[in-house]
Parts: sequence; structure tokens; C-alpha cells
Amino acid sequence: MRQAIPLAVNGTLMRGLELNGNLLAVGATFVRESITEPTYRLWSIDDSYPAMLRVTTGGNAIALEIWEVPIPSLSTILLQEPPGLCIGKIHLWDGEIVLGVLAEPYLCENRQEITKWGGWREYKKT
Repeated sequence: MRQAIPLAVNGTLMRGLELNGNLLAVGATFVRESITEPTYRLWSIDDSYPAMLRVTTGGNAIALEIWEVPIPSLSTILLQEPPGLCIGKIHLWDGEIVLGVLAEPYLCENRQEITKWGGWREYKKT
């Protein structure tokens, strides 16, 4: 029986960022850095965290991290995320599909799109 599940994170849950402690507190382990297939767009939510959506046009590859999360802890991670973020299927550049953090579409309305930076870390360097 599987004990942990891969989870793709693209914002403040990543190593060294504000909410990474939420992953560490439940015993999650870092697996690798990766990128999505080029079908995602990214928005900044008040410069506090990103919101990512899969789109049919205008997408880009977005940098993220893959973590192994104990299955019973997945709900704990989700409940600690800001409102409007949810878990969905993320399509990686190599064809793998994993669970990951996405946004509900309403969250991105009237927000600054940051897709061209290719990820939250790159955007935050600006």
C-alpha cells in the first residue's frame, strides 16, 4: 500500500519559502525540481503567493517542486493553503501527471499575471 504521494508545489510551499514548514511539519520530503508542460498561466495574489491555472492558450512552462507527502497529511496541507487554492492534476513537461496546487479561476481575476517569469521564485527576484 502506498504511504506517500507526489505533490507539485509552485509557490510559498517550496524550499526556503514562507509556508515550506507546513510540508516539513507533516514529514514531507523534497524529491526534485521540475516544470509543467507549457499549458499553465501564473498570477500574483497581492505579491503574497502565486495562483496557477491550466489553460488552452497563452500558457507557459512553470517552475515547481515535487514533494512526497504522507497520504493522510494531504488534507492538512490543503487546509493550510490560502483561500482559493486547491489540489488538482498537474501535467509535467515529461508527460507525468501528479497532484499539485492550483487556483480556483476567480482568484486570478483582476490580478497581476506573472506567467512570463516562468515561476514564483523568478518573479519574486524582480
